[in-house]
Amino acid sequence: MEQVILVDERDNAVGTLEKMEAHRKGLLHRAFSIILFNTKGELLLQKRSPTKYHSASLWTNTCCSHPLPDESMADATRRRLKEEMGIDLQPEFAYKFIYRAALDNNLVEHEYDHVYVGTFDGEPVVNKDEVEEWKFMSLALLREAVKQHPEAYTAWFKLILNHPELNKIAA
Repeated sequence: MEQVILVDERDNAVGTLEKMEAHRKGLLHRAFSIILFNTKGELLLQKRSPTKYHSASLWTNTCCSHPLPDESMADATRRRLKEEMGIDLQPEFAYKFIYRAALDNNLVEHEYDHVYVGTFDGEPVVNKDEVEEWKFMSLALLREAVKQHPEAYTAWFKLILNHPELNKIAA
């Protein structure tokens, strides 16, 4: 069973807990979100697999997950990007924020989310257990799509998309 790192409001580790239990209880835990842009400035999106335990078949950022206990964030981001999208690169830390969102299946996402960014111009080789489909999209078109159909996107991705730091990164 996969463990997540429980943290306090300052991102200090305070213990570990089985991932599903942390999501059932809505306990604050460490996570990361990766956003890759191509050289045209388009964001690489993934549509989560229909078999995911929450937010299935919703569009979201390039990759997201949780570091394992005793795993550095750099190792975790590189590992999951390769596992989910078949992309082997080291994204760079951009910013972090805390959010809490009620999800489907009576789960709560309460995360101290570390956002990482990078550049990728290739074609991902997705893990179909994790990703249903993918596409590149400009931020302008993406923001309009989210405005028109917010239900088609994950809770955390909508927060990332509207975060002031994203505009600095994408500029």
